[in-house]
Amino acid sequence: MKNIRNILMIAGFLIGFSACTDLEEEPVGLLAPEAFFKSSADVETAVLGAYAHIANEQFYGRKLVLSLQLRGDMCDIGDRNTPGRRQQVNDFNMDSNNGMITAIWPRAYRIIGAANAGIKGVNLVGEPAETLQPLHAEARFLRAFAYYHLVRVFGDIPYIDFFIENPDEIKDISKTPEAEVYENIIADLEFAKENLPDSYASGVRSRPTRGTAAAYLASVYLTLGEHQNAYDEAKFVIDNSGTFDYALMPDFAQLFNAADADGLPEHVFMVDFLGQVTAGSGVQTDWMGPITGIRSVTLPTTNSGWSVSVPSFEVYEAWDSRDYRKEVSFVDSAFIDGELVGYERFAPNHGSPRPHIGKFWRQAGNHRGDGGQSDNNYAAMRYAEVLLIAAEALNQINNGPNAEAESYVNQVRARARNWNGMTTDYPADVSQGLSQSEFQDLLVEERRLELAFEFKRWYDIKRLQLGQEVFTGPTSFEPHPDFDPSRDYFFPLPEDELIRNENLRPQNPGY
Repeated sequence: MKNIRNILMIAGFLIGFSACTDLEEEPVGLLAPEAFFKSSADVETAVLGAYAHIANEQFYGRKLVLSLQLRGDMCDIGDRNTPGRRQQVNDFNMDSNNGMITAIWPRAYRIIGAANAGIKGVNLVGEPAETLQPLHAEARFLRAFAYYHLVRVFGDIPYIDFFIENPDEIKDISKTPEAEVYENIIADLEFAKENLPDSYASGVRSRPTRGTAAAYLASVYLTLGEHQNAYDEAKFVIDNSGTFDYALMPDFAQLFNAADADGLPEHVFMVDFLGQVTAGSGVQTDWMGPITGIRSVTLPTTNSGWSVSVPSFEVYEAWDSRDYRKEVSFVDSAFIDGELVGYERFAPNHGSPRPHIGKFWRQAGNHRGDGGQSDNNYAAMRYAEVLLIAAEALNQINNGPNAEAESYVNQVRARARNWNGMTTDYPADVSQGLSQSEFQDLLVEERRLELAFEFKRWYDIKRLQLGQEVFTGPTSFEPHPDFDPSRDYFFPLPEDELIRNENLRPQNPGY
């Protein structure tokens, strides 16, 4: 089922093929497209190369997803001996030379460069449209996927939708307004929805389908506050869930067992790592297991982690212990020298005696020993999220919940009541008669719990402008009195890019 070995074989090619699209001055190993693209197989090689940049230490293997975790209010720095670049992201005191953003930015543009290479190849290969259009659509989906992260993190950014044959083409490029970037993302996703297949052989979930494109359209529209469009796209996915083979997994824990996480019906799109298989330039290198794991303690399935991204104790304490998702999401007991101990003895000498995240460390499958270089499949989009998007959009359209919106939340909650095969009565179905604001608050909380630690919370805080409430309010899980809404909803643009190209100025406000 895993196609990552083929991706690794071509990763070196695409790293060079798309190198100049990270806005650096000098191309590395650039190959003329006319010399490479001879068949649809060559186009597929280019498109698949984008995945080598997504399943990468600088993107879904650590840098991007760790930044998203730390920026939210669910995770704090555990071990304060960790590098300062991570602490800056967490503490809202970043500068424009921060080592997280100077890694995320070029890697995202390498994804885009690989996608643009594939699109260029489509235009060079003389094969039937039915052969090339799905690959064209896949490339455009991957381009949209990268830009959707970039625009939410940085705001106005350079938008490149062509294959760069001469670096001079972009050396003076200017930023594209955020609204225009979103228009281009939507156009790519609409094309993908029209032309992608409904499924792949063996149930592969690491390549997008029509359902994947629609789910991302729903997410984009929700981010933009276009609730009717968000509902329409989410409803398309729900109504065609049988065609796409989407469903909630019966047991929430199944989603986070890396040894058995291929082809899961709940995965609308996932980033697939293959345990202990790596390549150069960070390809296939995943560190989120140890990043979230516990220093100086072990589990039967893994050695000690690093205690970097750790929930505040308030996050754990506020979560009702009757909720099975809490049991799955946290590790609150582990072993020291063969003795089972509670969280009060976690990470001795590292300042993190509190429950840690269990989703990526506890069951990392084939890994190097500490949960690193894992077999984890990271869900970039789950069917549960599609249900919650539909419910939120309906609540806004109708000025309050209806039975349909309530039913989507109730499906998610019903699965949460399955405690490893034992049916419980918590969380209960949604109470009827809630107002629009009450139901919206319920949905925000449901997303926080259902998608905990899955790199979604910061984007919710940003799109709903919750920063002052969650970081400076009286019920804050992770107080940050210096949070500044005029600055902190965006990361700074990388200083090295601004130095190379003055047209990328001005810097984002406050940096």
